[in-house]
This record gives sequence, structure tokens and C-alpha cells, in this order.
Amino acid sequence: MRRRATGRWSFVSGGNYSLAGLGHVETNGIRYKGAGISLKGGMDRFALPADFRKLVRESGDGERTLCLQIHDELPCLVAFGLSRQLDFDAQIDREEQQAGAAFNRTARTSQLYGFRTVVFDDSGRFVLPSRWLEAAKLTDRLYFQGAGPDFLIFNPDEVFKLGDEYRHMKISCEEELEKLAAGKGRK
Repeated sequence: MRRRATGRWSFVSGGNYSLAGLGHVETNGIRYKGAGISLKGGMDRFALPADFRKLVRESGDGERTLCLQIHDELPCLVAFGLSRQLDFDAQIDREEQQAGAAFNRTARTSQLYGFRTVVFDDSGRFVLPSRWLEAAKLTDRLYFQGAGPDFLIFNPDEVFKLGDEYRHMKISCEEELEKLAAGKGRK
């Protein structure tokens, strides 16, 4: 299913839509929502929550490839499926038009296209590169937060250090940790 949608990274809603004279913008239609927790398992692997895993595979036309990038502002990783990169050029053009002369196209392009791919198995298990673990302050637990066209992967401890604008995320993370402690969480 391909549709047009809104979000911080994709500024379109509904069907045919033109944003502030920028023309028609297509997005990949994949939207990640909800939350989950994963504990580091054997062989240093984590597991994608089922809802995220399904959408990542859908985004990659069935391929089990997770794309990861270090977030440019938050202590986390940004994750998405393969089709998300189809939106990058239009996103860069929009950001450049909005920012004007101060926009550094080379820096922004390298940020978006500098993602790393990791393969996951049918159960969603994957290994994160050690430098990426360090850069995002990840340890033995991962908190997954849906964020529309992509999702965020945090160390739960880092979520609780965020400002009040992330109160919703703190509450959700706390709920996921409680489920895990009660034996109902995703491992």
C-alpha cells in the first residue's frame, strides 16, 4: 500500500496535496507507531518488536533489512525500512527551500544517506554494530518508539533524561518496562 502521509520528515497529508508551493510529494506510506522493549540475547542480538518487524519487511518488499542512522539531536538511533530512502531527495529539497542560504546540502545529504543496514532473521533478531551502540548510548536493553515514517531506538535510561516535550515517550517506556518486569514484554 502506497499513500501520501504527514510527519516531521514527510510533509504531505491525504491524497493529491501540494505543500506551500513545493509541488506533489510522494512518501513511502509506511508509518511506525507504538512502542516495544528488547533485551540483549545470545550472541549479542536484539529483536525487533513484531509490529515494527512486519512494517520493515513491507517497506523492503519482503527483505529483512533494517536501516539505521544515528539521530542528529537525540541519544538514539533512527530506524526504518528500505523504501524510506525514496523520500530523501524530496525531503532534502524541502528542507533547503525552507532554510534558505544557511542550508548545508552536503551535510544533510550525508546524514540521511549515511545509514547502515543490518539484516534480521525471521524472529526479528539482529546485531547492532558496536560503534553505533556506543554513539547512541545503547546497552543491554532497547526501547523502540514509533515516529511515523521511521522509529527511534533508545536506551530506556536515556528516555527518562529527555525534556518534558517527550513526556509521552517516558510514560510509554515506563509501561513497556513494567510489562517486561511482569513477564509480558517482548524480549
